[in-house]
Amino acid sequence: MAFSVGLSAYLLLSNQLDGWANRKLEARLAEGKEHPDRIAERRGEASQPRPPGTLLWFHAASVGESLSLLNLIEQILDDFPDLNVLMTTGTRTSADLIATRLPPQTVHQFVPLDARLFVTKFLDHWQPDIAIWTESELWPTLIAETHKRGTQMLLLNARMSKKSHDAWRWLPGISRAILRSFDEIFVQDQATARYLRRLGALRENVAVTGSLKEGSGALPHDEAERARLAEHFKTRPVWLAASTHPGEEALVAEAHTLAIRAAHRLLLIIAPRHPERGPEIAQDLKSAGWNVALRSEGDDPDPSTQIYIADTLGEMGLWYRLAPMTFLGGSLVDIGGHNPFEPAALGSAIIHGPHVTSAAEIYARLNEADAALQISDGKSLGQAVISLLEPHKPASLAHAAWEVTSSGAGATERAFEKISAMIDAAEAGS
Repeated sequence: MAFSVGLSAYLLLSNQLDGWANRKLEARLAEGKEHPDRIAERRGEASQPRPPGTLLWFHAASVGESLSLLNLIEQILDDFPDLNVLMTTGTRTSADLIATRLPPQTVHQFVPLDARLFVTKFLDHWQPDIAIWTESELWPTLIAETHKRGTQMLLLNARMSKKSHDAWRWLPGISRAILRSFDEIFVQDQATARYLRRLGALRENVAVTGSLKEGSGALPHDEAERARLAEHFKTRPVWLAASTHPGEEALVAEAHTLAIRAAHRLLLIIAPRHPERGPEIAQDLKSAGWNVALRSEGDDPDPSTQIYIADTLGEMGLWYRLAPMTFLGGSLVDIGGHNPFEPAALGSAIIHGPHVTSAAEIYARLNEADAALQISDGKSLGQAVISLLEPHKPASLAHAAWEVTSSGAGATERAFEKISAMIDAAEAGS
């Protein structure tokens, strides 16, 4: 690791952070953001034993990142049946979602907060042979302590926005030291490669490989439930607003007001990014005069239902299959947009707003290929939905999106090859 006065100061401070970190955890627990039975994991205290043999550790910050790793982990375990895998995430939502989908020989833990006492407890217990970070969550103490132990390290599927780059530029010594801890860095796009090199990553260690999400396969679903709901919908036209954030549901409802004039039986499904917001969204929409059904309460949409709130975890594969067109949220408010690969893989035409900095390159490719519709507000969203009511139009758009997003599946193959070489090196040295 490159020497950094700034990082040394951060690590010194990290020695004193356990009191603050405990208070932070208690506050998060009170807000429902931490799992009450597993909060000790956030202090680095393992809830499961370390399995024997070589241990491959993946850290994924959130839901999308963890799901994008599952196919890769399955491929690795097929080739290395004696290997064990540890996956860490930082959110309750991600833990709940992947709990039933973890491949065999894979253990999930919550990542410890970045206080040195917590980090050393975590590493002392798990002693990973290989550590792989994904996308953009870089915790200095966790990375520095892992590197100090001689662990092989890979930054995979890395993505950095201009906003994050500008923030890290205030900490040049820390960013350089962190980035040079990794043996290699695989990035999603050229912009991220430029940003990371400017922040101190060695040019020869950075490779543009594309996004793992392009090769992650279609989201699963319950086919019996799909058929049952399709019977409820019957011949009703349907559109989906996926991963919406506060402020977007009102704009989506405005769009539905316009679109329903062109197709009075049109059904809108809203799947909020944070499902716990479902009852609040339903109440707001009912107060505005809409006929609303709420999935978390066991409601089914009947012929009079105008908006169906899909406030459940792990069912996005179901909604993308049922809706021929999808507005992807986080893009009409300044969140940065969400993963377009999932609807594209399942044949749902993509509509999005202007705020897509989190995946700017893939959205640019989609728009250049006329494979998605960009809108700017509730009115233009309604007009886009109306334009896609003719069955052949969303099908054509969805096919174009599938062609664009399926072209980068080599990212998974490149990652598999690199990780396989790391496993071979770890097993040869053991």
